[in-house]
Amino acid sequence: MRFYPRKRSSPPAIIIVALIDVLIVLLIFLMTTTTFRQQNAMKLALPESTQGEKADAHEAPPLVVSIDAQGSLRLGATADALPVTVGNLRGELISRVLKNPDLKLAINADKAAPFGQIVKVMDAAKDAKIKFVSAYTKDVSK
Repeated sequence: MRFYPRKRSSPPAIIIVALIDVLIVLLIFLMTTTTFRQQNAMKLALPESTQGEKADAHEAPPLVVSIDAQGSLRLGATADALPVTVGNLRGELISRVLKNPDLKLAINADKAAPFGQIVKVMDAAKDAKIKFVSAYTKDVSK
């Protein structure tokens, strides 16, 4: 009988470079498919409405004035929204309307916000000759 000597097999090896390539491809995939939402700077409890309408995706987003429950105003929808007073708001709206005559304004007011502040924002918008003013609400039609 003739026995063949067994060849020594090498231990299994993990190829780190291939694993890194796969991880980079996964990371790129996740970064390109993830959508990021901007968070509001203030926590607001929006009033409820059954008649709310969604804005079209192709139209320009409106300029947002946020009013919290204490009545303080912020101009802008992002976390770096500019705190303003009613007097400053009027001047800021006028300067923005001069840059963009078709400017739209959206009021994002807490349901406990003083109604007087909402009226003052609407008056400032009318003084700045803004033609379209809307309000954000929470949809309860479902």
